Amino acid sequence: RLPEQQMTSESPLSWFRGVYLPPALHPLNKTLVKAGEWQDTDSTQEKRRAFLQDFCRKYNSRKKLQTHLVHLVSRIYVEDRHKVLYCEVPKAGCSNWKRVLMVLSGLAAAADNISHDDVHYGKHLRKLDSYDLKGIYTRLNMYTKFIFVRDPMERLVSAFRDKFEHPNSYYHPVFGKAIIKKYRHNADEEALKTGSGVKFKEFIQYLLDSHRPVGMDIHWEQVSKLCYPCLINYDFIGKFETLEEDANYFLQLVGAPANLKFPKFKDRHSSDERTSTEVVRQYLKELSKEERQLTYDFYYLDYLMFNYTSP
Repeated sequence: RLPEQQMTSESPLSWFRGVYLPPALHPLNKTLVKAGEWQDTDSTQEKRRAFLQDFCRKYNSRKKLQTHLVHLVSRIYVEDRHKVLYCEVPKAGCSNWKRVLMVLSGLAAAADNISHDDVHYGKHLRKLDSYDLKGIYTRLNMYTKFIFVRDPMERLVSAFRDKFEHPNSYYHPVFGKAIIKKYRHNADEEALKTGSGVKFKEFIQYLLDSHRPVGMDIHWEQVSKLCYPCLINYDFIGKFETLEEDANYFLQLVGAPANLKFPKFKDRHSSDERTSTEVVRQYLKELSKEERQLTYDFYYLDYLMFNYTSP
C-alpha cells in the first residue's frame, strides 16, 4: 500500500517519483554473462545508457508532461519468469522480440514456429497497464526494463512500405482512404473507394498535418511518446542497427536458456529489400526540402535521445 500522502498528491506522476530518473543509473546485473565475451557490446551499452540519462537530465521532460502512469506503461510487455519489461517500438524488431518473450515465458518451445498473427493478435503476452498500480510500481522498480530503437527515418519508411505498399485490410481503408481524400487532387473513384496506392509524399503530408483526417498510429508514432524514455529509466537500450548482437547479449544478461537466440528471419514481406539508408534516400527524394526538414523536426527528440545522426 502506498503512503497516504503520496496517494493524495496533486500530480499523478509524483505518486511514483522513485520510479522515474533515479539520481544514478542502476548497474546491470552481469553475473550471468561469460567474462570477456561481450566487452565491446557492453561498453557500447553503457555509453548509450549514460547518453540518454544525460540528455534527460538536460531536457527534464517531467516538468512538461503530466500523464497518468497507466498511460505511460501501455506499450510495455511483461515477462515475469525472467523479470523483464519490454517497451514495444514497431519496425524495430518488435515481432521477433514478442516471439522471444513467448519462449521465455514458456508459452512456446521455439521462436521460429510462432506465426505473425499469433504474435500480434494472440493476446498471449500481458501488458504492464493490465496490472494494478502496486503491480506496475513493483515491476518498474524490480524488473529489467529494455527498449530497442531504430533510426527514425528508416523506421518511418519501413512502416510506410509495410502498411501502404502491400495489401492491407486495415491500413488501406482506415488510413489510405482518408489520406487520398484529403491530399490527392482529382483522386479517382477506385482510389477513394479502396484507399490503396497512397504515395509517400501524401503520407508525409498526413504525418505533418496538425489537423490529420485520421489519428496517429504506433508504427510511426515517436519513440518519445510510445515509451517515455525520460520518465521510465530503461536499463538496456538496444538498436535495430546492431539488433542481433544487442539482443543476444541482453538474453545472456537476464539468464535466458543457452539455446535461445534472437531470430534472424524477416517477419513479413521477406522478399522485399530491407529498408536501408539507401532505400530511405530514394523515398526522401519524393519530398521537398521543407518537407524533409519538417519530418526530421517531427522526430527531433528521437534523434537526440538515442544519438542518431540527422539525415
